Amino acid sequence: MPRSASAQLDICIVSWRTRDLLRGCLGSVVGQPEVAEVVVVDNGSGDGTVEMVKAEFPSARVIANAENLGFAAANNQALRATRSPLVLLLNPDTEVQEGALGAMLGVLAEESRAGAVAAQLILPDGSVQRSCRSFPEPGAIVYEALGLARLFPSSRRFGRYRMRYWKHDTRREVEQPMASALAVRRAALDEVGLFDEDFPLYFNDVDLCYRLCQSGWKIVYEPAANVSHHHGRSTSQVRPAAILESHRSLVRFYRKHYRGRVGWLAYWAVIAAAWVTMYPRAGLAWLAQPFAQR
Repeated sequence: MPRSASAQLDICIVSWRTRDLLRGCLGSVVGQPEVAEVVVVDNGSGDGTVEMVKAEFPSARVIANAENLGFAAANNQALRATRSPLVLLLNPDTEVQEGALGAMLGVLAEESRAGAVAAQLILPDGSVQRSCRSFPEPGAIVYEALGLARLFPSSRRFGRYRMRYWKHDTRREVEQPMASALAVRRAALDEVGLFDEDFPLYFNDVDLCYRLCQSGWKIVYEPAANVSHHHGRSTSQVRPAAILESHRSLVRFYRKHYRGRVGWLAYWAVIAAAWVTMYPRAGLAWLAQPFAQR
């Protein structure tokens, strides 16, 4: 399908065994006036996803991987295949509501230093998903591990990691929104780079947001951009492995960004909290490894 002269947004979707949900997602964005191109990367689903997209959404481009390369690598495939000045990273278990694309593009047009805009995610029961967090600084993670965040959910100090004190109902600058529906400026990606593939499933979006903020770009949450979200449909198929990978990724994030920047006691307190408190068996096995292997 020819690109519209006025369209300035490409959409990147990575799918793994979510064919039926992907159908609804594509139906909500294909043909929208803001959209120049939709690229779907199928991570070796083997469930008829590729055939469905080609048959029902011929204007969308499909990249079919023979195996699951991970979320980060597949998103990078899609990003390298697109060329519009703005790109929307979109999960296949979402449906973009009317006006959402325009709302996100409006923020990017208004705020020149906005490198990314996150949509408001709506769960199947109609509630707003708490999709934004602060960066996992040592204090925030330790408060979570000690249960202080749950004891004092309205506290801006103890609850700052999951931001429980905020209702997600106002536009504001945030640190790390979920990348389920995240519009990103191409110029920002050109400056900080694409997803780090050392984070195959989790924390790749946190890492990207961290690099954006470190480079002076703003990340904005826009509640006027509503996106329905059937949360976690891909990862729920492999939940135990997903939990383990989440905690491994937090350790990788600390190794990349915080080692040498925070005190050694704070650094190792967070590592211990991630592995022992949140996932005891994996944590004890990890602590038993020789120091050099960590």
